[in-house]
Amino acid sequence: MENTPDGYSYVPQPIRNDGAGWVDKGPRDIMRDLENPDMLVPPKTDAGLVPNLKFSFSDTHMVLKNGGWSREITARDLPIATTLAGVNMALTPGGVRELHWHQQAEWSYMLLGHARITAVDQNGRNFIADVGPGDLWYFPPGIPHSIQGLEDGCEFLLVFDDGHFSDLSTFSISDWFAHTPNDVLSANFGVPMSAFNHIPKEQVYIFQDKVPGPIDTQKVQSPYGTVPETFKHRLLAQTPIKTPGGSVRIVDSTNFPISKNIAAALVEVKPGAMRELHWHPNNDEWQYYLQGQGRMTVFAANGVARTFDYRAGDVGYVPFANGHYIQNTGTETLWFLEMFKSDRFQDVSLNQWMALTPTELVQSNLNIGPELLNVLRKEKWPVVKYPGFSYYPR
Repeated sequence: MENTPDGYSYVPQPIRNDGAGWVDKGPRDIMRDLENPDMLVPPKTDAGLVPNLKFSFSDTHMVLKNGGWSREITARDLPIATTLAGVNMALTPGGVRELHWHQQAEWSYMLLGHARITAVDQNGRNFIADVGPGDLWYFPPGIPHSIQGLEDGCEFLLVFDDGHFSDLSTFSISDWFAHTPNDVLSANFGVPMSAFNHIPKEQVYIFQDKVPGPIDTQKVQSPYGTVPETFKHRLLAQTPIKTPGGSVRIVDSTNFPISKNIAAALVEVKPGAMRELHWHPNNDEWQYYLQGQGRMTVFAANGVARTFDYRAGDVGYVPFANGHYIQNTGTETLWFLEMFKSDRFQDVSLNQWMALTPTELVQSNLNIGPELLNVLRKEKWPVVKYPGFSYYPR
């Protein structure tokens, strides 16, 4: 570290404690280096070539509309992320994400504020509900729906089960009307062509409307009833799995039956704690960091591993079955979502695997003694923290 007159209290240098590396005197983005200490000075255990597994929503293109904004992270931004894509969107009070549908399933987590969602399924059964912070919704592929901000507006994360998805390539009602001849619209609805004189000339996407009234005033009774499986789930209100280091709330088709394409976990990691060493045997993992900061080393087999630093607003990715952990490196609680293109959440604990394997085999394989063997746990703790063995910022 060295003092600098340009507003920075210190400048990190790519020099490890053992003397490896040297100073970087050239052009630099010092703020980036400060945010990525484990990329500037990788742990000695990092080795080989691992693709980039991090991208920030702060580095994406913002689409600004009267009524809100959106930005997305897809395989175009993070090429390794082929299974899922994400959209961060905000709507003003009354702002509307217009009536539309997708070829992909849509899974969403409410970050801030409140919204009203509507949908109709293929059998004419409808769904209207209000959602708030910590709530989810899920719309199967092809199901038409809408989202509208309520009195306080809203911000949410949308996740789609295709890494190459783009929210700007959805099927929007305004876009379809604009590209259908008026005489066809007239014949379809049984009204004069003049009824379509003022329809939008292109896709609206997001627009400003007035704040809707109470939900009871907007109820629409379908002769076919409401959808048989709710499109809404209250994840934050769900009873968590608690451990000394934090908590985990898991949501998949077992407790949110409609969510057949995307499974997820909301993870809380307290200061000094970590999401234990583990891997997922069913699919790649797409992460979204909600609060705090942390680091993750991904083990890609054959002597290959790489460490990344994350903070709120970042997206992380872990390829299928790669071993990893997420350690809280800050002073506040770390919250993040881990999501999978799957109907079930599945993970394998390194600790539990070792505990349920014959002791002699584990001992000879790793050349370890009773100090470790005697404390292995047969019960899975997704988040761990042990007094005297925790990481704290220096």
